[in-house]
Amino acid sequence: MTSLNQENIQTVTLGMGCFWSPDALFGHMAGIVRTRVGYAGGTTADPTYHQLGDHSETVEMDFDPEIVSLDSIVNVFWDNHNPQNINDYKGRQYRSILLYRDEMQLGVIRNVLQHREQLGNGRPDTEVAPFVRFYRAEDRHQKYYLKRFPDAYGKLSTLYPSHEDLVNSTLAARLNGVAKGYVNLTRIVEEIEAWPIEEEERGQLIRLIRQIKW
Repeated sequence: MTSLNQENIQTVTLGMGCFWSPDALFGHMAGIVRTRVGYAGGTTADPTYHQLGDHSETVEMDFDPEIVSLDSIVNVFWDNHNPQNINDYKGRQYRSILLYRDEMQLGVIRNVLQHREQLGNGRPDTEVAPFVRFYRAEDRHQKYYLKRFPDAYGKLSTLYPSHEDLVNSTLAARLNGVAKGYVNLTRIVEEIEAWPIEEEERGQLIRLIRQIKW
């Protein structure tokens, strides 16, 4: 059992405070292929949760731009946090930060900023910087809300041979959003019914998630 993995996927890395909620927020969205949480935006080598150095908590996501555009992702980013309330809290651990991969992504971010300013939203105090490196966080932080529901996590584990495969799966990203309350199972089932996978696999996924005891 593998994740959806379109050939044209892109990657973006962002931070908006504690990475648990953003992981679930973006993970529930159609078009997001996979998510993982980690540390980025600084220069400290090999950061850990207790020794972040100058890095920030971030979420890195792969997405299919034919389903969800980068400008939509960036708008969701700014619509769901207030940079002024988190910047400098716990040093750089909690920062509003967008790390772009290339000039195309930077152009999208600038266009969204300009549009939001034209709408009277002001210019957010968000650090926009080129992406350098992402350090994946410890396993206990991956799909944090999903792990709070043992039956959901246990049933999902039967589909994936390793914790790595589970964390990287599209289904885990969606169910993490369910666990946090960003989306309901009905909407997830409707999405799965349109996934480009074999009918047998689709049925297996839907039967499994309908059996979960939340």
